[in-house]
Amino acid sequence: MGHLDHAAFGWLTPVLSYAMACIGAALGLRCTVRALGATGRSRRNWLVTAASAIGTGIWTMHFVAMLGFSVNGTEIRYDVPLTVLSLLVAMIVVSAGVFAVGYGRDRTRALLLGGLTTGLGVASMHYLGMAAVRLHGDVTYDPMLVALSVVIAVVAATAALWAALNIKSPVAVTVASLVMGAAVSSMHYTGMFAVRVQVTPSGEVLPGATAMQFVFPLAVGLGSYLFLTSAFVALSPTAGEREASVSAQRPVESVAR
Repeated sequence: MGHLDHAAFGWLTPVLSYAMACIGAALGLRCTVRALGATGRSRRNWLVTAASAIGTGIWTMHFVAMLGFSVNGTEIRYDVPLTVLSLLVAMIVVSAGVFAVGYGRDRTRALLLGGLTTGLGVASMHYLGMAAVRLHGDVTYDPMLVALSVVIAVVAATAALWAALNIKSPVAVTVASLVMGAAVSSMHYTGMFAVRVQVTPSGEVLPGATAMQFVFPLAVGLGSYLFLTSAFVALSPTAGEREASVSAQRPVESVAR
């Protein structure tokens, strides 16, 4: 049995991955709030941005945390197509959950359906990402911990969507994002503690790319996307601010006439 280290760089990867999860959650919640106050194409665009932010944040959290994952006695590489597929799954399934909430007429049903869909999508992304791992040996899982990680993912996703529907103030969104970041991180590490590796020493070259060759550059790119999108959302006026601006302009136009 190979010794697994989930934090080979100390607290750096857990803290950084938690920060990525919080940023993705905060941005997703803010965009969903904007979407619920909009109509037509504007609502759709905000929901797409929300889904991409949440999906990107979750995926980046997972693979930043994986940078600190190591197993004694073997190198670790990643299958590139499977890793990219895990990102696409995160985006698509989170989009389904967010759109269910954004357009659902029955809020309770939409919340439950969206939470279940998004939670299963998060879990699928995690285990697809783990399926992309290549090492000298066999990987098995503790089924009870796997089931617990899926439950945590569904509960966390449902709570996040509930927050998007019911929490409006920036302070409340910040608190909710910190809680959601902790929930997503808990799901990840619960899933990782389920991993068991039986190392088989071998001199063969492993297929795939190393974390620094592929995962790290992609995570940096997606993290940059989150920061830039956060800045855009922070600077764009809300519906209330636009209405106030229009109302302020009307007296000026009346005087001019």
